[in-house]
Amino acid sequence: MTWTLFDSSVSSFKNFESTRELEGELVNGNEMSRLSVIHEGDRHFYLKQYFQRGRYLRRYVGKSRLRAEFENLRYFNELGIPTARIVAYGEDAGIGVLVTEGLLNVGDLASLAASGDPCLRDCGWRKHVIHQLSGHVRTIHQNGFVHNDLKWRNILVDPRDGQTKIFMIDCPLGRKMFGPFLARGVVKDLACLDKVARNVLSRTDRLRFYLRYARKSKLSRADKLRIRSILCFFDGRE
Repeated sequence: MTWTLFDSSVSSFKNFESTRELEGELVNGNEMSRLSVIHEGDRHFYLKQYFQRGRYLRRYVGKSRLRAEFENLRYFNELGIPTARIVAYGEDAGIGVLVTEGLLNVGDLASLAASGDPCLRDCGWRKHVIHQLSGHVRTIHQNGFVHNDLKWRNILVDPRDGQTKIFMIDCPLGRKMFGPFLARGVVKDLACLDKVARNVLSRTDRLRFYLRYARKSKLSRADKLRIRSILCFFDGRE
């Protein structure tokens, strides 16, 4: 396996090639991948091991799921979007490992919503998150990139910080798209975000997000049509 360690100060992964399986605390896993966390001093690292190239056609052709996740995290960095820092990466025929450094004092938006965290009742905190996240989403879409799994669980924030930085993570399905495929992908990304938002945020907050995303002060007819598509995107799919 071709193995690259981007941070030589992390001793846990220096001799990975000679280690059959690193010990770590299991976070989740399935037949395709296994995610575990490894602690080293006051730092922690997420080890994502892939056992398959991907699903469907990706099992046989094209970029592996592991490679796509690695490249997409680097692409977010290029766009100036905060994400998990890559510590190490190794791949052989689409099977391998991606290691990222864990972020301190952050939680994913889905968990905060599920627990009813007080931060979601803080108007200033919500406005800051909406302002920052809408800008990040607009940036990737303006560059023809679609996340394809833009759920609240893949957005990390510090619930205690009124000026929290937004981190976008876990993007193995993201890709560049064009024409009608890009338009549909944009609607899907926005629908994924709104799926939880409609149960947690007010209509005013959701409208604030869209207007900031679209860089407009009021909705046009085209905006209203797109919002209708967003609202009904998952109808009959789940």
